[in-house]
Amino acid sequence: MHVAMIGTGYVGLVSGACFADFGHTVTCIDKDAGKIERLKAGGIPIYEPGLDLLVASNVKAGRLFFSTDAAEAVKDADAVFIAVGTPSRRGDGHADLSYVHAAAEEIAGLLDGFTVVVTKSTVPVGTGDEIEAIIKETRPDADVAVVSNPEFLREGAAIEDFKRPDRVVVGTQDERAKAVMRELYRPLYLNETPILFTSRRTSELIKYAANAFLAMKITFINEVADLCEAVGADVQQVARGIGLDGRIGGKFLNAGPGYGGSCFPKDTLALVRTARAAGSPVELIETTVKVNDARKKAMAAKVSRAVAGDLAGKTVGVLGLTFKPNTDDMRDAPALDIVPALQAQGAKVQAFDPEGHEAQTMLTGVDFKANPYDVAEGADVLVIITEWDQFRALDLDRIKLLMNKPVLVDLRNIYKPEDMQARGFLYTSVGRA
Repeated sequence: MHVAMIGTGYVGLVSGACFADFGHTVTCIDKDAGKIERLKAGGIPIYEPGLDLLVASNVKAGRLFFSTDAAEAVKDADAVFIAVGTPSRRGDGHADLSYVHAAAEEIAGLLDGFTVVVTKSTVPVGTGDEIEAIIKETRPDADVAVVSNPEFLREGAAIEDFKRPDRVVVGTQDERAKAVMRELYRPLYLNETPILFTSRRTSELIKYAANAFLAMKITFINEVADLCEAVGADVQQVARGIGLDGRIGGKFLNAGPGYGGSCFPKDTLALVRTARAAGSPVELIETTVKVNDARKKAMAAKVSRAVAGDLAGKTVGVLGLTFKPNTDDMRDAPALDIVPALQAQGAKVQAFDPEGHEAQTMLTGVDFKANPYDVAEGADVLVIITEWDQFRALDLDRIKLLMNKPVLVDLRNIYKPEDMQARGFLYTSVGRA
């Protein structure tokens, strides 16, 4: 089948490359000419493990193309995917749908014959209706079915998630559209992947509800971690004990500095706004947003307590800045709250992240280093914010010698307290003695 993918951001580029790898002919379209030229030259604008090889192999095979001109690709397409950004709107937290609406209007003028227009972007309930209205107003004669097909990609594992998903959700009641979507995802039938067909509005809500539930699960275990510290329990054992219950499951029960990234912060906030507008507030999610925001800011206090409550004039080494490992995404990363809070208490911050290059434009007054050992040199306290694999096997004896004082605050619990104590570190973790 022929696919046009509007938007070459994280979702659009990964989805386009994976559809091409399924055997479809895909053209990824973006108005950013520089990005398109970079993609044509073999460059990848985001960091996602394996994406560079996947893109290169499908370009070489003649199945994946890049363009700034949507006309030909949309005209020939069986399905046109809208995969543009939907950031939180300034001032009120609602999802900004201006890019989605602009894409719908552009697509409408280019359609030729029956076409399925698929919303891949995360959008509030009812957005499909708006897209359909825009297309019909622009092209009353358009033979089109507007479908919701939300993505469930984890940054750092997106290719695996696309090719071996837990489920595929498709929101449409149009039989022709169902046939097109079945054909697009036909390779997944070999893995017996459940494909759930629902109404369009139900599909849109499934995406928000899924992300909100996972965000709530993270926030729950973080609050339990605080309780563990207060009563002398171990949050990791608590998480394992409840996670073995099949009704709960062990995923997203890792205590830490709070959730961040491109999805959970904006999607929980957008769901709160949508629910309030509908007169049906989601108070659990509202509390989740509030607690998570406060938690990220509170992590600086944990670092301060590790050095007797005084950070003034001290050097803090920070390991990890991106919101999670295996991505370069800095959106709503806990580090963006923690680092300024440390600086506000008078600390000098030196930091390293393997892929968090964007942090250098988002954090001021930070001395960015080339590796973890440069970060440790001269530090009064070392803080692990992001659990990159290379931080799990540090030469701790070397780290200890480089630091002014062997104080380590592990906000991801990647080391064992007894091991750190045996090595002579003053060690603080989350939800453990």
